[in-house]
Amino acid sequence: MKAVRFHEYGGIDVLRVEEVERPEPGPGEVLVEVRAAGIQPGETMIREGARHQRWPAVFPSGQGSDLAGVVVETGPYVRGFAVGDEVLGFTHGRASHAEFVAVEDVKLVARPQALPWEVAGSLYVAGTTAYATVFAVDPGPADTVVVSGAAGGVGSLAVQLARRRGATVLGLASERNHAWLKDQGVVALPYGEGVAERIREASGGKVDAFIDTFGDGYVDLAVELGVRPDRINTIRDWDAAARVGARTYGEGSAASAVVVGELARLAARGELEVPIARVYPLERVRDAFRELELRRTHGKIVLRP
Repeated sequence: MKAVRFHEYGGIDVLRVEEVERPEPGPGEVLVEVRAAGIQPGETMIREGARHQRWPAVFPSGQGSDLAGVVVETGPYVRGFAVGDEVLGFTHGRASHAEFVAVEDVKLVARPQALPWEVAGSLYVAGTTAYATVFAVDPGPADTVVVSGAAGGVGSLAVQLARRRGATVLGLASERNHAWLKDQGVVALPYGEGVAERIREASGGKVDAFIDTFGDGYVDLAVELGVRPDRINTIRDWDAAARVGARTYGEGSAASAVVVGELARLAARGELEVPIARVYPLERVRDAFRELELRRTHGKIVLRP
């Protein structure tokens, strides 16, 4: 089968699509023929070696957590799935950017028929991360919440989940994404110079919680705005979080098929919009990451083997 591999840390040019052995499903695993697999900023950091101490790579390394596809083989002791089932879920084996992947049955859920493959295959990391960030700051109807990177893969879901809790949400994003944010009931604000003043004006000077999906000083901005550290959550700036006592809930805090299934049902019913920025064939994985690393996309970038 074809799979994405890299043999050393480095830039986009170290990514290769190689012929490798097709995996065999072990006990409690199924083999999934992948129809769609999302890509993540965290995969860039791992590939570059920027997170070696936290998430070291073993070479040659694959990549990819999100996946959706069709079960083509089952191992012993599999529960709840059979050949031909359409599924979505995740793997922690850095393996979904491939034509086939062996996955534990407890990391999969059935794909709702109304859920497009591209959405199903990009839901896990962004969806569970957004779910965890909202849980971490616990917004309610009386709260005003600011979300940085509000139109990105995680931010676009976090703003919607916070709105579902009744909170007033201020979303920081480039102006080309403001119309979409307003359609979600979000107060859209441009980032950049003067953002603190814009937030104070839009919030009436009362900011209760801050979700940072972008990094680059937003934890300190939240403190400047008077947000309590236990109601600040960042998925990018761990050093700042440690310094001020903010939270760092992310994918690992909500990594379960139960959460993925809940998000999939919301998306299938049209109650959660999962924007898809672009879909690339597996062979163009370098182009996909080149676009991702510009950090300007609205929603998810997805690979199709």
